[in-house]
Amino acid sequence: MSSAAQRFARREWGPLLATVRGELSARRWGAAPLTLSAVCLTALFQFAQNQEWGYGPVQAIGAVRAEDPLWLALLRTPLSLFVPALDLPVWGALAQVLLVFGIAELCLGRWRTLGIAYLATLCGTLYARVGIALGPDTPFGLPASDAHVVDTGPSAAVVGLAVYVCWRKRAYWTGAAVVVAMVVEVVVKPNLAGKEHLAAIAGVLALMAFLAWRERGQGASEPRPGTRSWKPPIRS
Repeated sequence: MSSAAQRFARREWGPLLATVRGELSARRWGAAPLTLSAVCLTALFQFAQNQEWGYGPVQAIGAVRAEDPLWLALLRTPLSLFVPALDLPVWGALAQVLLVFGIAELCLGRWRTLGIAYLATLCGTLYARVGIALGPDTPFGLPASDAHVVDTGPSAAVVGLAVYVCWRKRAYWTGAAVVVAMVVEVVVKPNLAGKEHLAAIAGVLALMAFLAWRERGQGASEPRPGTRSWKPPIRS
């Protein structure tokens, strides 16, 4: 690897890897209880929904469709994070949850990770209703038949978390690559899942913009050296 590539890797992934390594060294498997629970729940739901006795209950508690009443969709959305798509390999979903949820939990903490995952999933869920209302003749619209399609499951949360963690750890090129990959996915295969991924990213980008604005405002409100309200720091 060239020196330029090494410098890029250190700048792009150095802070992220340092945080993950430090948390794992300090607490080992106890560092990511949310991630381990999410992996177990996803595996359990996948196993159950492929059984004759389990398909109905899993659909009743964790499958969200745009045709559902809004109140019912909102009740199901938290568990829909852990119900993988039936037509995709479950090992891919488990690997995504383990990797992305794990890194996010180590970097952001348990509750912030869960909150951002829920925000991303909720944005996808609500977008499906808006897209169907717009209709297929608009760039962001969806055909009426998509009202019967189950939402994306954990993938929207995974995408949203990946973008947010990259922003927080200044891995900007990696975050941009995730966004570009999701755009290409929609161009190549413009289905409900791909557009829900973009809606999840849009929701997380809006949150990032708000947090950046608030942090700039807090920084501007702090007194600067040379002003009447500024006091020099006390040194111990």
